[in-house]
Formats: sequence, structure tokens, C-alpha cells
Amino acid sequence: MSPSSNHVSGMLWPMANRSLSDVGGTPGGLGEFFVGFVMACVGGYLLFNQVTIAGSYWTFWGANSFGISLIPLLFGIGILFWNGRNPFGWLLTVGGLLFILAGVIANMQIYFRQTSLFNVIIMFILLVGGLVLIARAMRPHRVKAE
Repeated sequence: MSPSSNHVSGMLWPMANRSLSDVGGTPGGLGEFFVGFVMACVGGYLLFNQVTIAGSYWTFWGANSFGISLIPLLFGIGILFWNGRNPFGWLLTVGGLLFILAGVIANMQIYFRQTSLFNVIIMFILLVGGLVLIARAMRPHRVKAE
């Protein structure tokens, strides 16, 4: 089969000799990839399941200032309703949304719930081991005979 064949485009020619078990454009590694993916998902779930997030008061300019942060967003939306192509309206709207998002993230309190050391070690072994197996699956495993 040549790159000028009608049934395989020039861009797909390097992929014509690949099999389903090839991961990341390299030969082999499909089993390692799936085992690593499952391990990383389970480890990530167990780790994130131990995290508790609590919100606190919005205190950028003093006590309870969330309403002030809505002003640029509301003006931007009003300008966009008047003229949807106004760049200043888009700037106010996107800037207001980013300001609110930054405020929500900045006012979060993130806690790791109490658990045993054994559970934490299992969580990190699953997460890191899975990520390493995924990375290892991307390397070539065997040389294909021509």
C-alpha cells in the first residue's frame, strides 16, 4: 500500500499499519493503559471523596461584598442586550464572570477529612501507580517485524 492510494489519505498513511492494541501512537500497551486508567480513577475517587469544601463569607471589600462584584457583570449584560457586538459589553461581562469565579475560589475552605494512614497510602498508591502505568503504556513495547 502506498501513500498515494485512493483508499488511504496521506494524513492517515502513518496509521495504516497500527493495530487496536497500540496506545498513543506506539506499539502495544493497551492492557497497561486500561489497568492504569482504572487504578487512577479509583485512587482519584477515593482521594477526592475525603475532601470537604466549605464556603465562607465573600470579603473582598469588607463584610459581605458579593453584591458589589455583580455590578460589572450586570452592566455588561445590559450593554450586550442593547448591542451584542459591543466589545466593552463583552469585556465587562467576561471580566465580571471571571471576578466572581475568582472570588468563589478564593473564599473556599478545603479540608481533608480524618482517615487512617493506611487508607491515605492506598489512595496515593492507586492514583500515582495508575498514572505511571498510563505513562508507561505510551512507550513502545515491541518492534513490529516488517
